[in-house]
Amino acid sequence: MKLERIAALLAKAERTDNQAESDAYLTKAQMLATLASIDLATARNHTKTTETLTPVSRTVTIGVKGKRANTHLVNLFVTVAHSNSAHVDVARDSTYVISYGMPSDLDSIETLFSSLAVQMITNGNAYVNAGSWRGEKFDGRVRVSGGYRRRRVEFTAQTARAAFYRAYIVRIGERVNEGRAQAIRENDSMTKKKGGLSGALVLANREKEISSFHRKTSQARGSWGGYSGVATNNSGSAASAGRRAASSANLGNRRELPGARQELST
Repeated sequence: MKLERIAALLAKAERTDNQAESDAYLTKAQMLATLASIDLATARNHTKTTETLTPVSRTVTIGVKGKRANTHLVNLFVTVAHSNSAHVDVARDSTYVISYGMPSDLDSIETLFSSLAVQMITNGNAYVNAGSWRGEKFDGRVRVSGGYRRRRVEFTAQTARAAFYRAYIVRIGERVNEGRAQAIRENDSMTKKKGGLSGALVLANREKEISSFHRKTSQARGSWGGYSGVATNNSGSAASAGRRAASSANLGNRRELPGARQELST
């Protein structure tokens, strides 16, 4: 299954304002990516030619050092990657990630991420600039001695944006996982009569190999801290806006995005 098939299917999403249709397009895109992964793994079990079907690692630039958005972009990348059988190492300063997986899976991950990242930032900026969050309070997560506690705090532009991003990413995770589950069911309905392996088992075997490759090749040490601010993925209207934006997110033309991603801010 070629990336061009995903792009051709989702080109329609560029012309629709219907949230239900847009949601279906992203789910279908993830279904196609998962089915492709299952097909390649199954084919590998029946051929001795494995040169192009072995795990690889790739470095993906997230953003320049010091940008607050980097942490959220990393979370978005990891969310998409984990739904496509990949492992991810994160740079300490969140400026880049290293993904580990099958080449075709990594292609799908980068295509999904590149488009969703631009949409997340663009929609987040539009929400913050509209200012509907001003004067609103939410239950924030405040660091105290020994951990965190909840406290009512008023939104700032920074916390409203963070809440938007966090909720957006959670919703995207739900959608790509829905697509993966549908793909497995579709695969199983086609292979059941042929006595083939279930899609879940095929992917599990594939993921074991990727995990082994990651353990052998990764040079990462310690753990990535991630976002530690006050906003959560259910913080007030900002989080609701983030979920709505993620529900209507669609995929565009990847060729337009790499340069734009370097300019993402806040």
